[in-house]
Amino acid sequence: MGKLRRMLVDASHPMTHETPPSSPVEDLRAGFIQILPLTIACVPFGLILGANAAAKGLSVIEVTLMSALVFAGSAQFVAIDLWQDPAPWAALGLTVLLVNLRHVLMGASLAGKLDRFGTLGRSIAVFFMADEIWAVAERRAIERGLTPAFYLGAAAPLYLNWLVTTTIGAAVGALVADPRALGFDFAFTAVFIGLVAGFWKGRSSLPVVVASAAAAIAVRHAVPGGWFVVAGALAGIGVAALRAGDAETGGGKAVLRAEADRSSTP
Repeated sequence: MGKLRRMLVDASHPMTHETPPSSPVEDLRAGFIQILPLTIACVPFGLILGANAAAKGLSVIEVTLMSALVFAGSAQFVAIDLWQDPAPWAALGLTVLLVNLRHVLMGASLAGKLDRFGTLGRSIAVFFMADEIWAVAERRAIERGLTPAFYLGAAAPLYLNWLVTTTIGAAVGALVADPRALGFDFAFTAVFIGLVAGFWKGRSSLPVVVASAAAAIAVRHAVPGGWFVVAGALAGIGVAALRAGDAETGGGKAVLRAEADRSSTP
């Protein structure tokens, strides 16, 4: 009888198998392996960005410093596309801010998973938080916890790869008479097509995309400079906010109708 009781208790409280902790070297290797495919995929973008920057008149050193201090591919593509002499600082700064607003959400989602990093480690991790690094860090945190060693293994290869490829692109691009003849100028468009595709949620996203495109096209023909990017972003954000408000209102009305029907039922 006592044996049967113990069997019933064990069945109602199954054993939990925790993932054994890994060493820093194993975490470092795991981070490197997981980021490697994404690092390779970034090579052509780094080369194209460097070539486009050289075509706009930036030196190799300036491109290298830009990649080292900014380390944000989409923001750098925006800056290079809008770059002219004199540079439109207000439009450029606001556009880059809007493009990188997603980092606020990315940082918020990762904040609770950096408990092993310390204050300085958190600051360093946030600096290196590119989209690809954030993605592998989130997955690692869900699977077995995020450690500084894993984050270093993921961040260092991507960062160094971006520095090297953009520098090579700038050095080689300076030798190319017309990068547009090779289609390099389409890189900016391709980057944002990828961003839009990543946020696509089906037909519900279509009004946002249409409003953003219409505003950008209208402002592009009416106002000189890079303000068309800002206009498109603000229009898309506005439509998305209005649709979210309508959905919330509609949901509230549905709840009220359900409550009314329930109260009228005998």
